[in-house]
Amino acid sequence: MIFAQPIGGREGGTLERLKALRKELVQPKITERGGRIVKLMGDGLLAEFPSVVEAVQCAVEIQEAMSGREVGVEDGARIRLRMGVNLGDIIFEGSDIYGDGVNVAARLEGLADPDSVCISGQAFDAIEGKLDLEFDDLGPQQVKNIAKPVRAYRLAIDTEKGASSAQSVAPLPIPDKPSIAVLPFDNMSGDPEQEYFSDGITEDVITELARFDSLFVIARNSSFHYKKTSPKVQDVGRELGVKFVVEGSVRKAGNRIRVTAQLIEAATGNHIWAERYDRDLNDVFSVQDELVREIAASVPGQLDAAEVRRVQRRPAENLKAYEYVLRGDQMRNQDWASPDAIPLFESAIEADPHCARAYAQIANWHAYSILAHCVPMEEAGQKTRDLAEKAIRIEPNNPVMLAFVAEAYVMSGDLDLARRCIDKAIKLNPNHYYVMLFAAVVLAWLGDVDAAMRWRDLYLRHDPMHGPAMAEAEFELFYLTERYEDAIRALVGWQDLPIHLLAESASAHAHAGKLEEAAVLRERFESKLPPGYTIKDHVSASLKMCALQKHRDLLLEGYRKAGFDV
Repeated sequence: MIFAQPIGGREGGTLERLKALRKELVQPKITERGGRIVKLMGDGLLAEFPSVVEAVQCAVEIQEAMSGREVGVEDGARIRLRMGVNLGDIIFEGSDIYGDGVNVAARLEGLADPDSVCISGQAFDAIEGKLDLEFDDLGPQQVKNIAKPVRAYRLAIDTEKGASSAQSVAPLPIPDKPSIAVLPFDNMSGDPEQEYFSDGITEDVITELARFDSLFVIARNSSFHYKKTSPKVQDVGRELGVKFVVEGSVRKAGNRIRVTAQLIEAATGNHIWAERYDRDLNDVFSVQDELVREIAASVPGQLDAAEVRRVQRRPAENLKAYEYVLRGDQMRNQDWASPDAIPLFESAIEADPHCARAYAQIANWHAYSILAHCVPMEEAGQKTRDLAEKAIRIEPNNPVMLAFVAEAYVMSGDLDLARRCIDKAIKLNPNHYYVMLFAAVVLAWLGDVDAAMRWRDLYLRHDPMHGPAMAEAEFELFYLTERYEDAIRALVGWQDLPIHLLAESASAHAHAGKLEEAAVLRERFESKLPPGYTIKDHVSASLKMCALQKHRDLLLEGYRKAGFDV
């Protein structure tokens, strides 16, 4: 069997190339060697073969054929394959297969380098002397969710493409203080609907670790870049520039929860610490606290007891409210403007009227809807202020919540309140990625673009694989500093721009002298305007976000150049 997974090439247009790759190369090779694709899993696939010799030969032929397919594509956007092959027992269920044999194949894929194939010891023994191939013995490998170590062998496909691509990716520098990436905890509940819970546990652990000034913690977005993959910790360490990686799993069944976690030294793959927690679900918060303390205490240069006490979590939250918040967070992470998250946050407040996190999220959504859903500022602004004030009254010293509220205040035109909240969030925890992100956004609109740029640079080091939130922040920063070409590039790859960014992007293109592109964007913006809402309403809202007259003048000039009737 083969488990194959592409890496790289996550920008626009990749899906079409990936489909063509499967149709023109992968499927024919698998069929030619007597195999069948069992199922597609995201951008990976699982295939079954009657012979391990045929499976290995097929994997090698596909990798060799890849060398000529991505010619002309930039290194960072190239599709490159990793493959794992195993010979083992499987269980048939209809047309599907599963069992430890499949799990081992998936883990072997994670051990493979780009453009290479990794096979199990059983597969190696079966093909030895039958194929003219040379493998490196990796020795016994301890892999996730497999009890016994798996002996592994790796074959590097010698292609000019692979060598040049590998050399072109410069590793990020390792920070001076202990640096950690927390990978998404696996959902072991057997129910995809429980994914929000394992994701929430992961994000909370990241947030709690970020409260330690002496730790460098990678942001959620970059950590979740590895979700549904089986990366080598060495690759994670190199790609994110960290010394340590945390992996784990969550199993939620009835009123019980099992959380496993391990701290790994990225460069060597050595396990520093591992633990399993079996508790009642109501103890989930204490489990998170223990996890954070154990991880923090296990890194070299251990934290002193005073710092551990300083960052102790508040008393445990209402569990039902917590679950609603996690579901809402998951939806907003998928689509910041989605209204589907709001009923979940409202249910959290119904379960716990003191759930500041829910108030802050709803406040932020209402403020964002001024631009993203063309809601009149007077209507959304009042809702934003009421909800933000409740959140602050409940948790006046929560830096992440204050950062969310600060962005909300900017979008609702309450600039003095935005300044107070972001300044306090920075003072409380400048180490959290949300504080860095919203500091870049808020300070840019407040006119302090130099400070905003410094926060942008700091955030990008914590989140090297950043998503749309930072792209929008960069666009705004570059626009306000009159770097229009950079602003335009910041949005490249964003396939479906929100309505407000269509207008701003049209303005940036016009400032850059690209009037034809500006006209296309203006027409797209106008086609999406809801009844009764005009460009003048949008411009009025945008100008109220600017603290400086020169930035208001810049926006107005751009709108006019783009052909808007303002």
